[in-house]
Amino acid sequence: MCTVCGCGTDSVEHSLIRGHSHSHAAGLSSARMVQIEQDILGKNNQYAAQNRQWLAERGILALNLVSSPGSGKTTLLTETLTRLQGNVPMAVIEGDQQTSNDADRIRATGVPALQINTGKGCHLDAHMVGHALESLPIANGGILFIENVGNLVCPAAFDLGEAHKVVILSVTEGEDKPIKYPDMFHAADLMILNKIDLLPYLTFDVAKCEEYARRVNPTIQILHVSATSGAGIEGWIDWLICAKPPIQA
Repeated sequence: MCTVCGCGTDSVEHSLIRGHSHSHAAGLSSARMVQIEQDILGKNNQYAAQNRQWLAERGILALNLVSSPGSGKTTLLTETLTRLQGNVPMAVIEGDQQTSNDADRIRATGVPALQINTGKGCHLDAHMVGHALESLPIANGGILFIENVGNLVCPAAFDLGEAHKVVILSVTEGEDKPIKYPDMFHAADLMILNKIDLLPYLTFDVAKCEEYARRVNPTIQILHVSATSGAGIEGWIDWLICAKPPIQA
C-alpha cells in the first residue's frame, strides 16, 4: 500500500528486484486503511532505525535525494561524484521503477551503484535500502547517495535511515511546487534549485519559490546550482563536506 496515495493492500512484498505493488482494494473502511498505513510506516521506521545505526557506526553520511522526474537529479549526482572521487569514499543506491539507465550513468563515473527497480512502487523504503547496504561496497567515513524514485509525494513519508533529505527542484518546473507538494519540502533539510543557467529564458520567479519553500519549512537551506554549467556546484560540495560526520574512534 502507498500511504500517501491511499491505494494498495496489506500484503506488501518488498525485494531488491521489485517494490511493493499497488492494487486498489475496494471495500476497505477508512479505519482499516489508517491502521494499514500506521503498520506499514511503523515497520518501515524500525528498518530505518537499523539503517541509521549501521551508517552511524561507520561514520557514513547518507542522503536521500528526492525530486520530480526531469529535475536533473542524476546529472547533479554524476557531477558531484566526479568532483569528489578520490577524496571521499562514495556509493549510490539508485531507485527507479524500470531500467538501469541512471545506475549505468553512475557506474560510468567509477563509483559503485546498486539498482533497485520498484516496479509499480513509487518510492524506496527502508527495508530495500537495508538489503542494499549488505552488498554495496562503501568505506567508513564515506557518503552514500540514495537517488529515490522521481516523485514529490510518496518518498516524503518514508524514512530510509538517511541523515538528510535533499529535494532537487529545477527552474523548468513551477515556482509553486513547494506549496503544491508541502510534505516533501517540509521533510527536506536542503533544497537545490537546479538548472539556473536557464533562468534568462524562463519566467520562473526565484524569490517567490524561496518564499514558498520557507513558508512550509522555515529552516530549509537553499542552494542555486546548474549541474550542466557547474554554477553553484562548489557550494553544494562545501555543504556535503560540512554535513559529513567524523569517524568514531
